[in-house]
Amino acid sequence: MATMVLPREEKLSQDEIVLGTKAVIQGLETLRGEHRALLAPLVAPDAGEAEPGSQERCVLLRRSLEAIELGLGEAQVILALSSHLGAVESEKQKLRAQVRRLVQENQWLREELAGTQQKLQRSEQAVAQLEEEKQHLLFMSQIRKLDEDTSPSEEKGEVPKDSLDDLFPNEEEQNPAPSPGGGDVAAQHGGYEIPARLRTLHNLVIQYASQGRYEVAVPLCKQALEDLEKTSGHDHPDVATMLNILALVYRDQNKYKEAAHLLNDALAIREKTLGKDHPAVAATLNNLAVLYGKRGKYKEAEPLCKRALEIREKVLGKFHPDVAKQLSNLALLCQNQGKAEEVEYYYRRALEIYATRLGPDDPNVAKTKNNLASCYLKQGKYQDAETLYKEILTRAHEKEFGSVNGDNKPIWMHAEEREESKDKRRDSTAYGEYGSWYKACKVDSPTVNTTLRSLGALYRRQGKLEAAHTLEDCASRSRKQGLDPASQTKVVELLLVLPVSPKDPCLFCSISG
Repeated sequence: MATMVLPREEKLSQDEIVLGTKAVIQGLETLRGEHRALLAPLVAPDAGEAEPGSQERCVLLRRSLEAIELGLGEAQVILALSSHLGAVESEKQKLRAQVRRLVQENQWLREELAGTQQKLQRSEQAVAQLEEEKQHLLFMSQIRKLDEDTSPSEEKGEVPKDSLDDLFPNEEEQNPAPSPGGGDVAAQHGGYEIPARLRTLHNLVIQYASQGRYEVAVPLCKQALEDLEKTSGHDHPDVATMLNILALVYRDQNKYKEAAHLLNDALAIREKTLGKDHPAVAATLNNLAVLYGKRGKYKEAEPLCKRALEIREKVLGKFHPDVAKQLSNLALLCQNQGKAEEVEYYYRRALEIYATRLGPDDPNVAKTKNNLASCYLKQGKYQDAETLYKEILTRAHEKEFGSVNGDNKPIWMHAEEREESKDKRRDSTAYGEYGSWYKACKVDSPTVNTTLRSLGALYRRQGKLEAAHTLEDCASRSRKQGLDPASQTKVVELLLVLPVSPKDPCLFCSISG
């Protein structure tokens, strides 16, 4: 039998080894059969005395058979080992596949975890943003509710009116006391003067209207109008003045259509008799703008307010305090239309006029700063708003208690010191440790009180809770201790029936925030 000899340097694969082993097994089985066939006659019982040498041949055949059997056994072992290795390799492949699957699952889980973490982060950011917006809305709500000129209705817990209720002046909303120089004033405004009897009726209308007794005020005003039209005719400046008065009474009763009709009539009379650039025309335009603003018609009100501003700038000059008040009015109308840049521009102009012409201690300076700070807040300029609030409180402190130094600090400095030292104190330190720190502002100033609450809300928005609590507590003390009924009474008085001179600084009432 021929034997295949392979080169030693050639490496066989497992499959080739198995195939070669099977071929060897077949050859050995064939060889074993041949040996058995040769051995069978030699070991047969009837063989008798065989030919010489048969015994040696029998021994050799037996040895060859044993070697063949051994070879077959080894070949079977090799096949069994190959089968086992195959099984091991198959299990290994399964394990590798499982490892790959686990790696893939692990990667997928990592991606899912990363995605979930991102969603959680976005959710937390959204929650934080919503919380911030909520705090901002609460903050802005507090600012709207804390009217600088607190009215008795607000003290009773009634819902405050829209901020347009505080648009400065209705031309006829002033002290009704007669002017000693009535003749001169009348000469400046068309050469007419209200008779004494009519002035008395006018003052009564003002008194009843301020008390809310419209059922008396309206007939009195109508009676005055009837008398004027009988004696002077419809197209007379005095008639226009009383039309303004009645219009404002109607406006307070929310009878806006009737008020608008009367104001338009008064405007036409004044333009015809006094001229289109007369201050009384500007006052009527302003009243009409206020009326439109109360009805939410800001776009219609804005051009009227701008025309009133042009007249006042032309008559009084661009740097007159009354021009500043008209600018503040216009800013408020723009604010209700979301024109943030124009609002900021008008308030800045008004602030410049007040500070230059009236001085830094004039109440209108602080009020306009408050309005400008509110504008900054709506634009998200919190740092600018905070700076203005601090300026208001610092100026009020200096005016009341002298210049700021290490022992004489405004309330906001105390608030920030308490914020910085809150972690160092184990328990809440009594407010008395600062002596009269909670009085470190003009407690009888609604503007300062509003600023305290506004800056407190801004601190709270920034997470400075201790500082916020300090200012809010101070505002609460101020409200309880410093605001007397006279300072809280809303100015609802109506202007003198006499037209007011452009030089009169009381032509307009102050603007609230």
